[in-house]
Amino acid sequence: MKKFVTLFFFSLFISYNATAQEEISIVVKDTVKNTINPLAPAKAAFYSAILPGLGQAYNKKYWKIPVVYAGLGAGLYYYSWNNKKYHAFRDEYKKRLDGTSKMGDHPIYGNLTNDGLIRGQKFHQRNRDLSALITGAIYILNIIDANVDAHLMQFNVNENLSIRPELYQNETDFKFKTGIRLTYIF
Repeated sequence: MKKFVTLFFFSLFISYNATAQEEISIVVKDTVKNTINPLAPAKAAFYSAILPGLGQAYNKKYWKIPVVYAGLGAGLYYYSWNNKKYHAFRDEYKKRLDGTSKMGDHPIYGNLTNDGLIRGQKFHQRNRDLSALITGAIYILNIIDANVDAHLMQFNVNENLSIRPELYQNETDFKFKTGIRLTYIF
């Protein structure tokens, strides 16, 4: 009898809940407008490694291409200029050691001593090597910039996540205070 009463109340409860439930429909809107390509950063870096500036064109940041070529061009110009000056000092020093040139013979280097020629060689050699390092660094920065730009293009940056400076009034002494508020709206 106890089982029968329990079964009876249980069946009433189930039938009551079955009739009392409403059908709920949830509509989910797709807010993602563009798909994320996980290989885009690797492609951009590869393109920039093959041809400097091509990764920036792949990322559609065309204004960076002249900056890349100006940096590489300036580095290569200073490398070749310092290399030419280094060889000019070196050739004059070699001629003096051979005895084919004397002080005063050459219009540019004629009034320099042998020690001055050695210092000129070292100066231009150091600047030539520094120019090569800077040119290599600009080339590597070109690749890194293309990679980072492609990564940052995939981030969702909108008004729901923002940092805004704010000026608010203190309630105790009524003085204005400044602060920063980080707001994330779900």
